[in-house]
Amino acid sequence: MKHPIPDHNPMRGQYGPMAAKAPSHFALNVTEGVATVTLNRPDRKNPLTFESYAELRDWFLGLQTATDVRAVVLTGAGDNFCSGGDVHEIIGPLTKMTMPELLAFTRMTGALVSAMRACPQPIVAAIDGVCAGAGAMMALASDMRLGTPQANTAFLFTRVGLAGADMGACALLPRMIGQGRASELLFTGRAMNAQEGHAWGFFNALHDSAALLPAAHKLAAQLAQGPTFAHGMTKTMLHQEWAMTLDQAIEAEAQAQAICMQTQDFKRAYEAFAAKQRPVFEGD
Repeated sequence: MKHPIPDHNPMRGQYGPMAAKAPSHFALNVTEGVATVTLNRPDRKNPLTFESYAELRDWFLGLQTATDVRAVVLTGAGDNFCSGGDVHEIIGPLTKMTMPELLAFTRMTGALVSAMRACPQPIVAAIDGVCAGAGAMMALASDMRLGTPQANTAFLFTRVGLAGADMGACALLPRMIGQGRASELLFTGRAMNAQEGHAWGFFNALHDSAALLPAAHKLAAQLAQGPTFAHGMTKTMLHQEWAMTLDQAIEAEAQAQAICMQTQDFKRAYEAFAAKQRPVFEGD
């Protein structure tokens, strides 16, 4: 895959393929620019551990310098997405930690969401069955979500005696489904079923379980074939404009679009249009 940092640039050594870095705590497959991240503890509904939190955080951070990933599919093995933090491997030990240790943990979990929002590649979450706690937050931190009729999404932090404010939930969820609906889910911890999630804008589409992953890969492949530098700019603007006035957003988008107009992909699109051909984008 061509990268905007050419081989002769002295910064090129910082960039490299993600497929060469095999993870220990989740499954990874990179094919034709699409990285499929699979949470793979299906016997326990794919819970997270201290180690998998950290490895996922570092992997998503690494996407900023990846040369072989243009889009990501995030999914769970078996019939479930993710049941959140492992009760015995995380929640039990947390009850015995000091305040500084607990703060280090909550900052680590929040850093996973920050890394997902900061990576330039669009993330498509494919969600079946249980999607709870930190799993619900990973789904929320993704750019698009495809679900099944069996998907149940629960921000169940209050059910274990914690605030609904976790990993950015109080910032992200109201923007996704509205303040009132988010308040209900975060206060009660009840599950949002698939039909509610689709109607409220949490899910972009629902598919049967057998069709879910193919649909996610089809969408991710479409994104991977697009102008990936421009996709990264779109993701950045969607994130940054939350804190802007309309006038600030218009100016920021003017600057972003002017930058994209200097890319080779912009020229390729024009030349392909003039030749009545489909453009082949290379991400530079």
